[in-house]
Amino acid sequence: MKQVTGSQLAKAIEARGWVLKRSKGSHHIYLKTGHRERIVIPMHGSRPLKIGLLRAQMKIADLKEGDL
Repeated sequence: MKQVTGSQLAKAIEARGWVLKRSKGSHHIYLKTGHRERIVIPMHGSRPLKIGLLRAQMKIADLKEGDL
């Protein structure tokens, strides 16, 4: 799996209809109507997201690796 930053993941999920509802510090919280889950993305500059977090967020957003 390739390394992805928080801003790259945010662009990918926004393209799928997720909306930024609020941000607290460096964490952006995204919601989508019809989904009970929320996606929290840490925006830490150009640091890539950890693989476990990335996979969990991709599963919630129903993203594939090719969508990134």
